[in-house]
Amino acid sequence: MEQPNTDSSARGWISPLAVLGTNVEIGAGAIINGSCTIGDNCIVGAGAVLDPGADGAHIVVETGARVMASATIAGPVHVARGALVQPGAVVMRDVPPHAIVSGNPAQITGYTTAGFDSAHGPGAHASEAPGKVATRVRDVILHRLPKVLDLRGNLTVGEFGRTLPFEAKRYFMVFGVPNAEVRGEHAHRTCHQFLICAHGSCSVVADDGHTRDEFELNDPSIGLHLPPLTWGIQYKYSHDAVLLVFASEFYDAAEYIRSYGEFVDLVSHRKAS
Repeated sequence: MEQPNTDSSARGWISPLAVLGTNVEIGAGAIINGSCTIGDNCIVGAGAVLDPGADGAHIVVETGARVMASATIAGPVHVARGALVQPGAVVMRDVPPHAIVSGNPAQITGYTTAGFDSAHGPGAHASEAPGKVATRVRDVILHRLPKVLDLRGNLTVGEFGRTLPFEAKRYFMVFGVPNAEVRGEHAHRTCHQFLICAHGSCSVVADDGHTRDEFELNDPSIGLHLPPLTWGIQYKYSHDAVLLVFASEFYDAAEYIRSYGEFVDLVSHRKAS
């Protein structure tokens, strides 16, 4: 680990208790108070303030995170790898990996390098004919399910083992989510999931540890298959959203991967083997 950094001549004020990694950029007028650890390749913008607060409190900014101009991190906050704190944001809660946060108090508004390609988004399909669309994320498939429009009421249908990619053993529904909240933020070791927003809309970020993409589920005839070892996040829920998820396995807490660092390690190990 790098030694405490006391160089405040050219980059703003840096506490002698701060520990900086390599290739850290600190803008003019930035203030890094108290006990802070800043990882490699991070950016702390001009006028930003990192202040852990009470004695013993600690701020961690992981590798590749960016805290932009005039943003404030207050209290013992953990800003995970690749996250982006927008200019002027006031952060008082941990920021997940690759999340974009803004506002006062800061809320998640997107994800960095989500690489959203409209060709993958359901709204961009030139045809609504049933079928499957491969995405840039490993083995993640977007499904357009059959839909029948009728004056008496519309219908959409899928058959497990035929149109859907696995036999479901469990389902759950997510609803009543405040728009600012984020669900998911985990991967599964062996479980497949198939997501349908049965009412309203929400966005899903799928991440294979190398490529990340974002999909809007805004029609009950659209489904997204997330295979095992895919980091999944659901957010941007509409007020009336009902997310229906089918799972290939019964619930098992040990089957979840809740640490993004552990997930990346597992994926890297699989690629190397």
